[in-house]
Amino acid sequence: MRSRLLAFFLVLPLAAFVTADACAAPQAELWPRWQAHEPSSVAVVNYADWDKLLARVVAAGRDGINRVDYAALAGPERAALEAVVARLAAVEIDGYARPEQLAYWINLYNAVTLQVVAAHWPVASIRDIDISSGWFADGPWDAAVVTVAGEALTLNDIEHRILRPIWRDPRIHYAVNCASLGCPNLAVTAYQGAGIEARLQAAARDFVNHPRGVAVRDGRVTVSKIYDWYRDDFGKGEAQLIGHLVRFAGPELSRDLRAAGGIDGTAYDWRLNAAGE
Repeated sequence: MRSRLLAFFLVLPLAAFVTADACAAPQAELWPRWQAHEPSSVAVVNYADWDKLLARVVAAGRDGINRVDYAALAGPERAALEAVVARLAAVEIDGYARPEQLAYWINLYNAVTLQVVAAHWPVASIRDIDISSGWFADGPWDAAVVTVAGEALTLNDIEHRILRPIWRDPRIHYAVNCASLGCPNLAVTAYQGAGIEARLQAAARDFVNHPRGVAVRDGRVTVSKIYDWYRDDFGKGEAQLIGHLVRFAGPELSRDLRAAGGIDGTAYDWRLNAAGE
């Protein structure tokens, strides 16, 4: 199976990939407004509607990449998606414990990303949705797309001003989905506060062991551009990054990484993770 996936990864058109220094990621800079939480809270957010919608529009591909039916989200499922985002945006998230908040922000990020793509469907890449300026100016990440507790938020706010600086957990990168083939999978079920540690572990293993995360050929290691954009999140220097990868790699990949001893290049496929791709 791994050899077949590796072959798939290697034959993708080179033009589909963004290579060295094409993008620079935002720093993780805390937005203090979102530090509020209630450690003693046992309240949980209900994601039943999000779960049902995901089950209808997300399917695993034979190549190990989950695909999304954006045509449905732009058509018959549009109202259901709008309802999910509206309900999540209305949650008074300050009153929840940290695990619930973590699941909430991941689910909100993913739902809003689907909403943005659906609103501009058809599109070949999320980078073609030119509604923001600044970092990734050719994409939607800096546009205000959802309002929570009276605060207008961008996707970059959620990821880089809330998720990354509050939790400081590199596995968050495996949970948020940017609607691209090169991105970690959009989960087919909602994240929940209960059990989120196991879910993050599973998401990390899934991505690291897929060729779009790490590929080794003839002793040369190619990794996702994510590990370059967010290099400090995965450790200081190449050795710590390899240690991170080995932590989640299966036996064969772990052996290959240890034998290679270094990283030779990065790749990323920005094509939309749409059904039919």
